[in-house]
Amino acid sequence: MTQSQEPHGQEDEKPAREEDRMGTPHSASETGKETDASADPAAAPNADARPEDTQATDKADHTAEPSSAELSPDEVIADLQAQIAALKDQALRAAAEAENVRRRAAREKADASKYGISNLARDLLSVPDNLARAIDSVSEEAQRAGGETLQTLMEGVKLTQKELLQVLERHGIQPIHPEGEKFDPNFHQAMFEAPGTGQPDGTVVQVVQTGYLIGERLLRPAMVGVAKGGTATQSENGQTESGQAPGSQLDTSA
Repeated sequence: MTQSQEPHGQEDEKPAREEDRMGTPHSASETGKETDASADPAAAPNADARPEDTQATDKADHTAEPSSAELSPDEVIADLQAQIAALKDQALRAAAEAENVRRRAAREKADASKYGISNLARDLLSVPDNLARAIDSVSEEAQRAGGETLQTLMEGVKLTQKELLQVLERHGIQPIHPEGEKFDPNFHQAMFEAPGTGQPDGTVVQVVQTGYLIGERLLRPAMVGVAKGGTATQSENGQTESGQAPGSQLDTSA
């Protein structure tokens, strides 16, 4: 009897083992799902979210600017016209700026061509000054007494001075001849006052050194002597005025 009962007990244990094996994969899949849910914070519901934040987000979405599709045709036309006007204004400003740059460049080019040699011309002015002093240092009587050689030499000096002045004139450099004119501090520099000349006060009576202009600008002022103590001069409006003290205004642009 004992041997017949043992096989029956073994048969009862087999279904139980099969049920255990069937239950193991099911529990493992559930465990994997729980692990995935805990590993992905975005998939899990946000427990820290507050109702106030959700309401603020919804309100911001409602207050967003309406798109062009939500605008009426008149509003779209007005918006496009405003953009056209702004672009037209930008184009006009850009064109005006380009024109100003072009004019400025042309003016600077003309000034560079006309006044670019100012420094060189100012340094060369001592050459005609020395030639003039050489000519003035020999009188006509001394030239005749010196014979033909001295006369030929002086003639060469005069021709050199004349040619140099012509070259300067071709480059827009003109001498100033203020003798007999009213003293002008913009172009003259007073070196001394000459009383008893019979000329009105402020009249240039002697040129010590010739002045020069380059174009419309002063290259070097003329150094002059001015009359003092003469008759009073009349201004353009007919009022009588005494000559201004020459030494009180000097042109320092040289």
